[in-house]
Amino acid sequence: MKAYTYQEKKDTRSGFGAGLLEVGQKNPDVVGLCADLTGSLKMNDFQDEFPDRFFQVGIAEANMMGVAAGLATGGKIPFTGTFANFSTGRVYDQIRQSIAYSHKNVKICASHAGITLGEDGATHQILEDIGMMRMLPNMTVIVPCDYNQTKAATLAIADHNGPVYLRFGRPKVPNFTDPEQVFEIGKAVVMNEGSDVSIFAAGHLVWEAIEAGKALSARGISAEVINIHTIKPLDENQVIQSVRKTSCAVTAEEHQVFGGLGDAVSQTVARHHPVPVELVGVNDRFGESGKPDELMKKFGLSASNIEEAALRAISRKQA
Repeated sequence: MKAYTYQEKKDTRSGFGAGLLEVGQKNPDVVGLCADLTGSLKMNDFQDEFPDRFFQVGIAEANMMGVAAGLATGGKIPFTGTFANFSTGRVYDQIRQSIAYSHKNVKICASHAGITLGEDGATHQILEDIGMMRMLPNMTVIVPCDYNQTKAATLAIADHNGPVYLRFGRPKVPNFTDPEQVFEIGKAVVMNEGSDVSIFAAGHLVWEAIEAGKALSARGISAEVINIHTIKPLDENQVIQSVRKTSCAVTAEEHQVFGGLGDAVSQTVARHHPVPVELVGVNDRFGESGKPDELMKKFGLSASNIEEAALRAISRKQA
């Protein structure tokens, strides 16, 4: 088992900000749009360096999506920025009609996703956004796990032709992936190989899955931990290859158990190689106000929850 360590915790939204500045320096067609949350989205450096390529639209998210679609029609590569709740739920019609349907090259970049938004509470902690965006034809959906991977993903989506939903968060989390990594859209990353259970995780839950894998190893259980940073298109070949070896699986995500990674993996497994699958996620509830770490425990999104789900999955394959 490969051991993963980290020197510091960093917020994934800052990885987006660093990546946006870099793609702006590389490509003059990249433009930024923000809905009155420039600091929260870490778009300040891009705004300072490229003031003529940055558009502050104010608290008018639907208008921002329309403007972005227009800029894309004119050959620009717009990156929109606001909270995940406002990037999806508030503007779903505009995204569907003006961006996804016409395959506009717009990058919808969404921060403060999931319950780790913390004290802002249920009205801001969207847990349905991956499912909403995954259902849209033409839409690519990416959920990176740490600062380094978020930066790499931001660089990669600038070169991708078509609409993208990039989801990241506010809190500082372990920064453990390679800072020089090349992000390949649609290609899962095997963090640790194993033979007894497959653990597919996305976003903040990747680190929790690695920790769960360590705990399972101490029990003599070999867990294969896979970082599914791209929910759509899903790396179905990697999913199938892994479950053929382990014969059971766990999915882990900071999202409703409906519509997200769990559904994507379960559908793939059901079609190609049926095995027991346990889903770790928020079970049909809204979030609530609290400290991020405490909410992760309360909603069952910690490493111990993934470990318990793995044990259930293994027991089901043996039943």
